Amino acid sequence: MDKENIALVISYDGTQFRGWQAQKKPPVRTVESVLVPAIEKVANHSIELMCAGRTDAGVHARNQVVNFITTAKRSDYSWIRGINTNLPDDCAVTEVRRMPLDFHARYSAKGRYYQYVIANLPYRSVMDRFYTTHINYPLDVAAMQQAANDLIGEHDFNAYRSSECQAPTSIREIFDIRLRQQGAYIYIDVHGNAFLHHMVRNIVGVLLKVGSGKAPVTYAKSVLESLDRKQGGITAPASGLFLDHIDY
Repeated sequence: MDKENIALVISYDGTQFRGWQAQKKPPVRTVESVLVPAIEKVANHSIELMCAGRTDAGVHARNQVVNFITTAKRSDYSWIRGINTNLPDDCAVTEVRRMPLDFHARYSAKGRYYQYVIANLPYRSVMDRFYTTHINYPLDVAAMQQAANDLIGEHDFNAYRSSECQAPTSIREIFDIRLRQQGAYIYIDVHGNAFLHHMVRNIVGVLLKVGSGKAPVTYAKSVLESLDRKQGGITAPASGLFLDHIDY
């Protein structure tokens, strides 16, 4: 039978997920563990699911991209309606695309956009506590932007990856980092070719130290050049991080 390569754009609230990847021992609730069975019920056969970027526990996605090969013949509407019927409320398919057979959600991607959201308020924001990181002291956004500029380009980001990261190389390229403030909310938009485990959250942790005045604007660069994760300080919480979209 003829095969099709189906790509799905999905969004999910990462609060109740233990990350992306399915885990058998012990079984935990992950995005992959709810998405694969939902797709297989519609396809009526087992599938191998590829994704553009594996998110950590608590990290959200607005436009994650996945793909799978299928022999099932379904309309776009049937794929979306059928899969969503079998998904929990915190995960949804928003778009279907029919791709060439050699398309791969991860390896065909040219870039990934992440956004980190900070609620810079003297009190915690109850209604968006799962979708922002609360910082109750003033932040110097201009200083944070100046520090972030030193990370743009291709570098060895070994100091910005977690100790558990298994990537064979820590060379990555950041195309752009932009900070903007709207009222009490600070948005950090990071665009790069690919990211290491905890890389965006570790970058935010460094920028927060600069923004608080506890480190100079050269701090991000000095951490980068040290190649030592221990120089980088805290890993910012997962709650404020969103995988925004993927470039192809």
